Amino acid sequence: MAATSIHFPARDSALRILAAPFVAFGKMLVTLAEANGRVKEAEAYQAMTDAELAERGLRREDIAMHVFKDSLYI
Repeated sequence: MAATSIHFPARDSALRILAAPFVAFGKMLVTLAEANGRVKEAEAYQAMTDAELAERGLRREDIAMHVFKDSLYI
């Protein structure tokens, strides 16, 4: 027979309070990135099938390069 013990830290631990601004900043950056029109375009391409991408002359691994071609110099 196995015994399991789960420990939940206090809700307002010092580490959680100190980390809160950094967590909020990280969430803000994610929100800004997801609101970017290019990210939405890339997500639309990712949702397509390989056949649909081929009709547009794209391969799945080339989506990022295609969407960001004028801002990334790869």
